[in-house]
Amino acid sequence: MPPLESKRQAAREVVDILHEISILLNTQLDRTTLSLCVSLIENGVNPDALAVLIKELRKERDNRLLDVAGE
Repeated sequence: MPPLESKRQAAREVVDILHEISILLNTQLDRTTLSLCVSLIENGVNPDALAVLIKELRKERDNRLLDVAGE
């Protein structure tokens, strides 16, 4: 396997493992979201701040869904 392809395969395996852990922890994050989070963290984003942001975005989404349902 060429070096680039083996790196891609390794990255896929890491995301697969993270996704399995995500399912066990009931994070409700899909593979794409997990990949984006890993990329952000690898590029210096604070993991705790990212977690807080995700929680806030989910709350906002839920509140908007409740507002729409109540109309």
